[in-house]
Amino acid sequence: MTDEPLRSGTTPPYRFEVTATTAELRAAHDGLEAGEETGITVSVAGRVMLHRAQGKLAFATLRDGSGGEIQLFALAAVTEAFEDFTKINLGDWVGATGEVVKTKRGELSVKVRSWVVLAETRRSFGDKWHGISDVDTRYRQRYVDLWANPETRTTFLQRSRIMSLTRRWLEDRGFIEVETPVFHPIPGGALAKPFTTHHNALDLDLYLRIAPELYLKRLTVGGFEKVFEIARVFRNEGLSTRHNPEFTMLELYEAYADYHDAMALTEQLVAHLALELHGTTVLAYGGRELDLTPPWRRATLTDLVEEEAGIRVDVRMPIDELRRIAEEHGVEVEDGYGPGKLVLEIYEKTTEHRLWGPIFVLDYPKEVSPLARDHREVPDHVERFEAIVAGRELCNAFSELVDPDEQRARFEEQARQKAAGDDEAMVVDEDYLRALEHGLPPTAGLGIGMDRLVMLLTDTQSIRDVVLFPTLRPEQS
Repeated sequence: MTDEPLRSGTTPPYRFEVTATTAELRAAHDGLEAGEETGITVSVAGRVMLHRAQGKLAFATLRDGSGGEIQLFALAAVTEAFEDFTKINLGDWVGATGEVVKTKRGELSVKVRSWVVLAETRRSFGDKWHGISDVDTRYRQRYVDLWANPETRTTFLQRSRIMSLTRRWLEDRGFIEVETPVFHPIPGGALAKPFTTHHNALDLDLYLRIAPELYLKRLTVGGFEKVFEIARVFRNEGLSTRHNPEFTMLELYEAYADYHDAMALTEQLVAHLALELHGTTVLAYGGRELDLTPPWRRATLTDLVEEEAGIRVDVRMPIDELRRIAEEHGVEVEDGYGPGKLVLEIYEKTTEHRLWGPIFVLDYPKEVSPLARDHREVPDHVERFEAIVAGRELCNAFSELVDPDEQRARFEEQARQKAAGDDEAMVVDEDYLRALEHGLPPTAGLGIGMDRLVMLLTDTQSIRDVVLFPTLRPEQS
């Protein structure tokens, strides 16, 4: 099938007054008896999904943005430009005005009095109307996928609702929404490789943000005690079913709280969203039951490694022993790995994917958590958790490090790692340290990957199915 334009267009009208959506008409008039007329005139608009002509009758199925469909019922004796109506193409955008009726065959319809082509389709949709199975076509031509696969439209409507519900839930609890810079002079807030750009007027190299964290904590220093941002963030990493180089992150910070408070907030928010979308906190994901009802299980990272993989690891073990354990379990060990990094790599290789959850994995090694506060009871660890749901990280959170001297030491260690070749290590952020010197109260911080949360709540297996326009390799000509 060619993708070349099929016909030249005509000038469409500048506007069309829609008085009812197809979903509204279904809700109001589905109870009509076959052959019943309402005497109510409406104007509807949308795409033609099906079309057929039978002598002096013609029918078209109209689908609109409400997700509903209605039949357009045209009669030669009633409908203006009836002959032209019989020649409508599949995919044309059409506006129609007429009476709401139910045909003798029981089909809710608009009996068309007048109509207009709002936009011609110049490319043949053909069999695409019956669903697109080729994933590359679906992602590259989302504008077709949204019409051809109704479940795609449903997923993105649910995504929109999840974002709205999240905002409302947080605002009801006293959080305020803010916007922080996308261009950062220093990459920070997460261990990730940034994208770089250049500002010509200032002759300044900048970085697309990998996280809004350090700016949000500056606002907590400034007195915003409950603050959040639903932020687009950018990380120069590979593509997979769980990773897209640009994605959406909810980050929030709450003064006078710790990581236990962040756990309670996380499980309550996710349960609330499940109830609002599905009416229950017990869902199916990939054909397997997933119970999101709070409270979720809590267990330490090292206990879970022992439980799932039968290995006891600890950052205080001799590093040669940790290296041996890591290599025995297929971890690619690099020279700069310390004991904390080795423990984390062993956990991620042997344990994380086995955790169905939901579960809070607690108490990470200090070495791999440069922004988290020292654990109040366990040496060489920090008060950090990740929530694992269906074998995937859903969020990362900690009791925030508030000591500027300790934060400087952590930054300087990160800088040494960067100089040694670690592209994901942080650098020293002097302005953030200056902010900490003004005083950051005890604070809990939380980051939730919203794309993964949408995947979870819509039973979707690939991040590309919940991102309208995912990053793709260049199209082959």
